[in-house]
Amino acid sequence: MAEATDYSKLDYVAEVKRYAANADADVVGAVKRYCGIALQKRDSSLVACSDPEERARVANNFLVKKLGMTGDAAALDKMVQDVCAQMKDDRDKLRVTFYYLLAAKNGKLGVFTKPK
Repeated sequence: MAEATDYSKLDYVAEVKRYAANADADVVGAVKRYCGIALQKRDSSLVACSDPEERARVANNFLVKKLGMTGDAAALDKMVQDVCAQMKDDRDKLRVTFYYLLAAKNGKLGVFTKPK
């Protein structure tokens, strides 16, 4: 991952393609826009998988509120932890990449596409 002080300037398409070779650049852009101001600070631009409160926030705010997922807290946490495991080799788990992978694993990338 490139070092940068402003995480909103990273090449997120390239970062996502490290995990999803056929990632849709438009969807990556939409996920980046969804993350918005959070990408301007290092701490908020990353997902802390070791923090149960952070995983619960991701589950509630992204999986439930944005993607419309349902399930008990344990099931939602398992979805988050699956992406944590997928990204285990990256010390810093970029929020845009993390959210893209969560949406992809759950068949919800369409949430980020414009109707035609």
